[in-house]
Amino acid sequence: MNTTSPTTPAPPSLRVRAQRLATASNSAFPYVALALIFVVMSILLHDKGFLNPTNLLNIVLQTTPITVMAVGAVFVLSTAQIDLSIGAVVALSALVSASVLNSYGLIAGIAAGLATGAIVGAVNGILVTRFRLPSFLVTLGMTGLVAGIAQQITGLQAVPTLDTTFNTIFGAGTVFGVPSLVIWTIVVLIVGQYVYRHTRIGAHVLAVGDNIKSARVSGIRADRILLGVMILSGMCAALAGLLYTGRLHGASYTLGSSDQLTVIAAAVIGGTALFGGKGSIIGAFAGSLIFGMLNNGLILAGFSDAQQQIARGAIILIAVVLTLREKKS
Repeated sequence: MNTTSPTTPAPPSLRVRAQRLATASNSAFPYVALALIFVVMSILLHDKGFLNPTNLLNIVLQTTPITVMAVGAVFVLSTAQIDLSIGAVVALSALVSASVLNSYGLIAGIAAGLATGAIVGAVNGILVTRFRLPSFLVTLGMTGLVAGIAQQITGLQAVPTLDTTFNTIFGAGTVFGVPSLVIWTIVVLIVGQYVYRHTRIGAHVLAVGDNIKSARVSGIRADRILLGVMILSGMCAALAGLLYTGRLHGASYTLGSSDQLTVIAAAVIGGTALFGGKGSIIGAFAGSLIFGMLNNGLILAGFSDAQQQIARGAIILIAVVLTLREKKS
């Protein structure tokens, strides 16, 4: 009698093992990079006050708007789209909010600012879904349009915010000793992580980014998802504008002018793929802290603005290279 011995699964090939190792390395990259930068800065700048608790808290406070926008960017990039208009939306939303706040009060000012971001995001989404235009070109064109409107409505003048309640809520205040900006960071991360990882909306976002045709066949309303993430991105940029305004006690057309690349880079460094289908909310926060820590350290070390831009550009290039390599593996 012939007996058949139970088959044992073949061990994974070297290629499979290498791919798994590469994936694990890419997942750990933002946290390893954050820890490495922290250690290096602590050693090199120990006499410059880098480890001072006030300085470390300032890093978190200064990166809060970037973190908020990075959460929105994770949703957009996960659908294989991109939003380059967020920097301009920051300025326009901040100016609209400050102007309405001074004329009509707190609630109207907040609502006007957030509505501005939602409207810009909706226009972006409609152009992408209804007219099948590339989001890169749509949002690039929208950047110029929105920036021009922001400059036109105020005549290049800053708009101060004299409402102490607004300034307390959106940047300058504390709740039981905790800075309001820290609270905003925690709230946005918790909500973003829950929606992205534990709801049907998050699953549909990833499905659309992974393969939009398959998502449509399976019954997912892909256009609605794309429109939704564009609106979300606009509202996150608007909230960032309010946070800038509250902390600075005023708004200007220059707010957020260079944030879009930093935000996208923070999301990509944190593990969000430029080609869609993969993302990390917590990783985006780590990416945001990387840039905040890097900027803070370079300033303490006495680097010029040009040298800081070189360093940020190098980090962005590294993030893009890692993403491209992961896509090919």
